[in-house]
Amino acid sequence: MASTAPDEASLHSDLKEVRRAGLVRLRGRTLPALESAAAMAATGARTPGAAVEELLRLAVARLDAGTLRTAAEYTLGLAQGTRDWPAASRRARAALVYGVSIERFRKDHEVMVLGQVAEHIVRLVSQPAAGAAGAPAARAAGVGDGSGTHRSVRVAAGGRTVALTLHVHPVDLLRDVDAVVSPVNVHLALPERFKSSVAASLRRAAAVHGVTGDLLADPLHDELLGWASRHGAAGRAVLPGTVAATGAGALTGQGVRRIYHAAVAVPRAGTNDYDVLQSDVTRAVSRALAVLAAEHDRFDPPLRSVCFPLLGSGRGGLSYGVSLAAVWAAVEADAARGADWDIHFVVRSPEAAALVERLPAGIRPAHDRRATG
Repeated sequence: MASTAPDEASLHSDLKEVRRAGLVRLRGRTLPALESAAAMAATGARTPGAAVEELLRLAVARLDAGTLRTAAEYTLGLAQGTRDWPAASRRARAALVYGVSIERFRKDHEVMVLGQVAEHIVRLVSQPAAGAAGAPAARAAGVGDGSGTHRSVRVAAGGRTVALTLHVHPVDLLRDVDAVVSPVNVHLALPERFKSSVAASLRRAAAVHGVTGDLLADPLHDELLGWASRHGAAGRAVLPGTVAATGAGALTGQGVRRIYHAAVAVPRAGTNDYDVLQSDVTRAVSRALAVLAAEHDRFDPPLRSVCFPLLGSGRGGLSYGVSLAAVWAAVEADAARGADWDIHFVVRSPEAAALVERLPAGIRPAHDRRATG
């Protein structure tokens, strides 16, 4: 007798149980709607728990790339390294994706996220053949191994193979990366915390707040002012390509130990716009790697990893391809000199992620017209 497909309400109830328990604590729990859906979707997994997890990954992979998919991955423990996180930590991280309070996320966004997952599970079980066929494709794309937001890319550089880690999520969700490179203008003036840029996101995440949410300290801003004062740059612009190293403030709780502020944006007089040259991005990345080498042994354990956004690809106006070519030129040159750092890239858009994933095929020559014309 044919099984009846579970309804969205039953699936939503089971999904809330998965959210509370986490993937590593599902054994022995009763999840009738999800188990029935997993059997109907024919995921190919051998145990009920594995089948449910595979089903969740397939459904989440169908969500729109960006905040919705990322929040779903953190909510359900599907993001790499989060399957054993407690429910409160996963909810807090998902709330950060949307930039809202934990309570607002719980009442609003989380209901929407789980509802979208339930909807896609219903679609999967209504088309079991498509679901089964989609499983290998999802695994090939990195969904089946938990790398929807974290992917490994192996690239030939400096006569050897370099393993890069690609993060496809907001920069303030980075964990356990020693140093993060943050673009800044040549006046070393950070954007306000409420802005949406990489520098603003890092400033916001590094800030220290009291139990009532009041701002107690703004360490990136304060330390950057101190750096400028010590280096005779207070009140004046530094040369493009300059890198100022500071601590990471509250981000140390996520395993981030240093922020390397890369001065690549030159304000355009009389406007709110910036100019960024490809050559300045390459110079800044080279300098950031030199700072990493200089600071390597000053920390215990020594610094080993560094993460780059696509510098200048926001308000700086560079295309993703031009920015990636500029960053990679410096990374590849450093590898050719024997450097063996743990290199990471962080991007938000699928388009940018696809460019990084195509690095093994080589970067076509990309030129910044403003640099040559």
